[in-house]
Amino acid sequence: MRILITNDDGISAPGLKIAEAIAHDLAGPTGEVWVVAPAFEQSGVAHCVSYVRPMRLEHLEDKRYAVEGSPADCILAGLFEILKNSPPDLILSGVNRGHNVAEDVLYSGTIGGAMEGALHGIKSIAMSQYFGPENRNSKDPFANAAAHGAEVCRQLITKADWSTDPYSTFYNINFPPCAPKKIKGVKSTFQGRRQVPTFEVEHQTSPNGRNYLWLSGGRGNETSQSGSDARETMENWITVTPLRADLTAHDHLKDLANALR
Repeated sequence: MRILITNDDGISAPGLKIAEAIAHDLAGPTGEVWVVAPAFEQSGVAHCVSYVRPMRLEHLEDKRYAVEGSPADCILAGLFEILKNSPPDLILSGVNRGHNVAEDVLYSGTIGGAMEGALHGIKSIAMSQYFGPENRNSKDPFANAAAHGAEVCRQLITKADWSTDPYSTFYNINFPPCAPKKIKGVKSTFQGRRQVPTFEVEHQTSPNGRNYLWLSGGRGNETSQSGSDARETMENWITVTPLRADLTAHDHLKDLANALR
């Protein structure tokens, strides 16, 4: 198996090392693992691409590249430059530092990388490690992703529905913020919706009198519905959510047609 990895935390991020270990486990001794990751952090860029500017590509070492661009850019570089004659069988995006659940999915560069892979018909999985009071300051905050990532991905590769009509399905895995022994298991979930704002802004005046706004957020997973990715990951389940790039509100199409008559 040939696996392509990207992330949104950057080429030097510790979570990328976890993804590489997961990929080597999945690929086996005869497989290949290629890393094409952003040269610097790209958190929050969602599915953006460098449409109006070029992106620098740097070959760091064997099968390892850095791109001055977004995770989606990295996937495009991997598919159409680095691996153009030998496309990957699987794309892994992550392991993200922090969860990507509920509305986070719309902002996440980790999700954007997996989505770009899915748009090209390649099996793609996003992986994120929830950071909370139990693991944020631990010696190994990615322990749950490291312990369970390969097996969950293997189950998806062999058993999940990878439908491609009209948009390919891809999968979003979130590992809970608890101690490894407290994990309850793996659960299929839907994308949740928090009942409080995902992001707000905080004003700050710099020493030279200039005004700045900092984004703040990350609250409210407990307000999401039972069975959702946000709630169940918070409650110590490894969650897996099937996603597609299609944003059409299909349940509204009939009513809209009637409204436009």
